[in-house]
Amino acid sequence: MYDVVIVGGGPGGYAAALYAHNFSLRVALVTKERVGGTCLLRGCIPAKTWLQTAEVYATVARAEEFGVRTGPPELDWGAALARKTKVVDGLVRGLSGLLASRKVEVVEGVGRLVPGGVEVTAPDGTTRRLEARTTIVASGSVAATIPGYEVDGERIVTSDHALDWPERPERVAIIGAGAIGAEFASLLGDVGSEVHLFEMEEQILPGMEPEAARILERELKKKGVAVHVGTRVGPAERAPGGVVVPHGGERVEVDVVLVATGRRPFTEGLGLEALGVETDRGAIVVDPATMQSSVPGVYAVGDVVAGTPQLAHVGFAEGIAAITHIATGTTAPVHYDAVPMVVYTHPEVAQVGLTEAEAIRRGHEVTTTTHAMRGVGRAIIKGATSGLVKVVTSRDGQVLGGTIVDPAAGELVHELMYAVGWEAHAAEAAAFIHAHPTVAEAIGETFLAAAGHPLH
Repeated sequence: MYDVVIVGGGPGGYAAALYAHNFSLRVALVTKERVGGTCLLRGCIPAKTWLQTAEVYATVARAEEFGVRTGPPELDWGAALARKTKVVDGLVRGLSGLLASRKVEVVEGVGRLVPGGVEVTAPDGTTRRLEARTTIVASGSVAATIPGYEVDGERIVTSDHALDWPERPERVAIIGAGAIGAEFASLLGDVGSEVHLFEMEEQILPGMEPEAARILERELKKKGVAVHVGTRVGPAERAPGGVVVPHGGERVEVDVVLVATGRRPFTEGLGLEALGVETDRGAIVVDPATMQSSVPGVYAVGDVVAGTPQLAHVGFAEGIAAITHIATGTTAPVHYDAVPMVVYTHPEVAQVGLTEAEAIRRGHEVTTTTHAMRGVGRAIIKGATSGLVKVVTSRDGQVLGGTIVDPAAGELVHELMYAVGWEAHAAEAAAFIHAHPTVAEAIGETFLAAAGHPLH
């Protein structure tokens, strides 16, 4: 008898398995592939490894701006692909070793919830029943598709396929300009591919601050990316050696189409209906304080949860919350309004808390304060002056949210995360000193201005 059986080896699942060690729980982790899930195997890690390659390539191409003479850089796509695979494999080995050291039993196969436990079908077709006091569903998500673009893995692909392209595609259409689409546009634009980025909403990065989206759109265009916002595409048309994408009375022919319209929860075949687990459009409905579903003893974490951000670090936190409730009966709820989100384009776009529009929608009387990177000494030194910091505060000065556009935005945003999470006021945050010269000074300057005492 296990204390917990977890179905799914991604961030939510393996985080729950690792955290259970703190309470001496007996745990089994069921996974149909190597541990790591979408994030480690087909998402966060491989994608960011490719983006790092693109950033190095683009930096070398600009070297003469900094007084360093080099020849035009040459991209060895095969070597970059091999490095991506090496990074992923190394992290998988490390995670596997850590799970073993925490005495987590990893069971290979496909899991299905049954009364009192989980039935696992192994790759050879044999079945095994794991009896459990509690279960956690962490089955993750799969790439969403759209009508007219049936994925074949070659001419029409998702990010799952694009991360393993054997060579650089010359002409690419990307449908969807959210985080995934924007990141691939940035990557491919940096390394010289012809890229068309399509978004049906009126801005790229829908839901993020419009100022940030406009800056990134300009930067993508500088890389040669053709950005089409407020544009719906027609069904794909096959062409000799490529695909034609109709849009707004025009047509563009490319070698490959990347469908980047988001991800959907994966719950098929898990046995949820038979147990009576409540779902909403395929996602599992939970009590956000405990992560427990409508069926006592059945929990869910990660991308499969209804209404929470599909982010690896959210899965980590939800795994901790679920295990805390299982082991102690107390709650450790996730502070969803203080979850940072990073788009790893170049420059990066990072956001935490409420946007201006969301704060107003929730009834706040808000003030917004921005500080452009073009006046920040370290940004000028680094040759990255197109970004900004934007902070949203309430009428009494509480920091409700913030956005950063900068090559290091993903690191800098955590300063805003603490301000939002601790419900700090701009004047309180402004009292602390930032080192000079740093890009982070822009955050301090923004807090000073938000408190009504600007410096520069």
